[in-house]
Amino acid sequence: MRLFVSEGAPGSLPVLAAAARAQGLAELLISTVGPEEELGALRSWFQTLSTQEPCQRAAETVLKQRGVLALRPYLQKQPQPSPPEGRGVSNEPEEEELATISEEEIAMAVTAWEKGPESLPPLRPRQNPVLPVAGERNVLITSALPYVNNVPHLGNIIGCVLSADVFARYSRLRQWNTLYLCGTDEYGTATETKAMEEGLTPQEICDKYHTIHADIYHWFNISFDIFGRTTTPQQTKITQDIFQRLLTRGFVLQDTVEQLRCEHCARFLADRFVEGVCPFCGYEEARGDQCDKCGKLINAIELKKPQCKVCRSCPVVKSSQHLFLDLPKLEKRLEEWLGKTLPGSDWTPNARFIIRSWLRDGLKPRCITRDLKWGTPVPLEGFEDKVFYVWFDATIGYLSITANYTDQWERWWKNPEQVDLYQFMAKDNVPFHGLVFPCSALGAEDNYTLVKYLIATEYLNYEDGKFSKSRGVGVFGDMAQNTGIPADIWRFYLLYIRPEGQDSAFSWADMLLKNNSELLNNLGNFINRAGMFVSKFFGGYVPEMVLTPDDQRLLARITLELQNYHQLLEKVRIRDALRSILTVSRHGNQYIQVNEPWKQIKGSEADRQRAGTVTGMAVNIAALLSVMLEPYMPSVSATIQAQLQLPLPACSILLTDFVCTLPAGHQIGTVSPLFQKLENDQIESLKQRFGGGQLEESLELKAKVSPTPAVVETVTTAGPQQIQTLMDEVTKQGNTVRELKAQKADKNQVAAEVAKLLDLKKQLALAEGKPLETPKGKKKK
Repeated sequence: MRLFVSEGAPGSLPVLAAAARAQGLAELLISTVGPEEELGALRSWFQTLSTQEPCQRAAETVLKQRGVLALRPYLQKQPQPSPPEGRGVSNEPEEEELATISEEEIAMAVTAWEKGPESLPPLRPRQNPVLPVAGERNVLITSALPYVNNVPHLGNIIGCVLSADVFARYSRLRQWNTLYLCGTDEYGTATETKAMEEGLTPQEICDKYHTIHADIYHWFNISFDIFGRTTTPQQTKITQDIFQRLLTRGFVLQDTVEQLRCEHCARFLADRFVEGVCPFCGYEEARGDQCDKCGKLINAIELKKPQCKVCRSCPVVKSSQHLFLDLPKLEKRLEEWLGKTLPGSDWTPNARFIIRSWLRDGLKPRCITRDLKWGTPVPLEGFEDKVFYVWFDATIGYLSITANYTDQWERWWKNPEQVDLYQFMAKDNVPFHGLVFPCSALGAEDNYTLVKYLIATEYLNYEDGKFSKSRGVGVFGDMAQNTGIPADIWRFYLLYIRPEGQDSAFSWADMLLKNNSELLNNLGNFINRAGMFVSKFFGGYVPEMVLTPDDQRLLARITLELQNYHQLLEKVRIRDALRSILTVSRHGNQYIQVNEPWKQIKGSEADRQRAGTVTGMAVNIAALLSVMLEPYMPSVSATIQAQLQLPLPACSILLTDFVCTLPAGHQIGTVSPLFQKLENDQIESLKQRFGGGQLEESLELKAKVSPTPAVVETVTTAGPQQIQTLMDEVTKQGNTVRELKAQKADKNQVAAEVAKLLDLKKQLALAEGKPLETPKGKKKK
């Protein structure tokens, strides 16, 4: 038996050694890193220790006569040891790597090339609605449902909808039967609060912001098959059905819950509307359900110094009867499902780690109801005044959105044998998709389709900090389209810096660099030159091509990079696959530079023939790039294909081999540049605009406005984010004044803070376009 012990299992090594010895096993191998002599010394130490009576007694206590099998549940919950560092997938082949291209690979590449466009399969007919087809690969793709009351920023967009869109487009290029869905998550306290702020009903707020979200995603060219919403009768019906099945099978508990209630707002506070100090790590902006810094789950009442995020007052603890999902009772089913799902799957490492962390700590019952009005009603006597907690029913939104798309929704969602479910999200959503919904579905016992590929990103930051709508920091979805930068450039850069393995940061300077170097000078330059050579030297017709051994080697090199692209996207390594596209383009540029067709065309007949071959090869590489690029930059892809007059089905199918899709005699269209240079002045202006600069200037200007009493002037109102910032400052300063008065502080100190409060109120009145009122003095006796 070989027993590999990873770091992170402190104290278990002697027990394991004794356990192995007690079982009479012949060999115990401790896998570690270090020189051979250190390994020998370590082994000797373990062998000596395992003969000690205290260690053997400890082993018997732990193993309970089951041997090492007793440790299996514990070991299964540990993170897998990191694989030894080896040669990873290379996106830019090194010289020695290129030299290893075999003659067989070259011959296969030439054979595939020569088959031409006739080798492309017919386009599969597009269904409406899209439904699973027996015998085909059926791919169901979801992106995490954005909360309706927020305008998504760039981090939200790359973490969910854009990443999923790339894979959905790639899936269609592979001719897989694909359905991509998303929608707005519309129930909960956040909606009620937003409605109160804007003087609208919750439904009106949902209608308004659903349209805002839909418009943003449309501008970003997100190719949803369905973009729905959760405030529908289908959501109520499916959620209540799953709940009833869980209740009937004994997976729902009742208990009294102590909750935080804001007396000022006269409501119980949802977890996301409580903020305070994390009881575990001391982070000062922990939410009421989870700390973003240490990642631990929190009950809101455990927060130190809790505050209502709406009014900043201190909430009080009140009791209420609630329903709980009995996760401990479902834990065994979950572990069995994970045991079948995870091996060989493409769950991202962070998703695996997060789920293991939950299991290692032991699952606990989780409350699934809330004291709200805006939500899915609870169909149980005594709970008529409650709704389901959004984290219980939000993931059910995928099912209800599909049900609103087709009444045959169960063919997708109750068909695990024929459907591959990919779910895209940021890492904070992993527990709900990888644990809570699977537990609910497994407990409901209704053959639900569960996630097979859980794809989670890390976080995208903005420059050196975080996105903040209230502080005017960062680019939000409704702002990007007003920058003058096309949507495909935004897509490209966000995907180039996609936070796949660790957090990344949006940088204006880096965006300028990547646009001007990778897009303008590399990709755009190559494709434009390839097309221009056809137009200028050969009258717009692709010339005859007579391949030399060097050309054939290039075919093999392009084919290998294309296959690398496929391998990466099949593993949903979206950022790395983008680099494969740029590598192919660099190969094309080098090929043109080395062969100089603009010189060859002026030479002998043989030289002109060589110019024709190089031009024909180059324009076919450009055609290939247009298809590889489609998942990332769909508008640019369509433009290239229009310029090259790329025929169907070559536009819509991507094979694993490099095929000549533009044969000799093919006529191309008019060629024009694809990209524009971004200038330093332009980027500096945008950096200042989205760095909070405008907000600071606006506040500074308003602070200098003369507060002349009794003069009513028309004042231009500020933007909503500026007003919200000032409202927060007024609330904060008001709390400071009240605390000082309650403490009976020095009168001069109180007066100074009151003056600050009055000044902030003046700024707020100016920002809201209200006239400044004459201060009311005390009446004389």
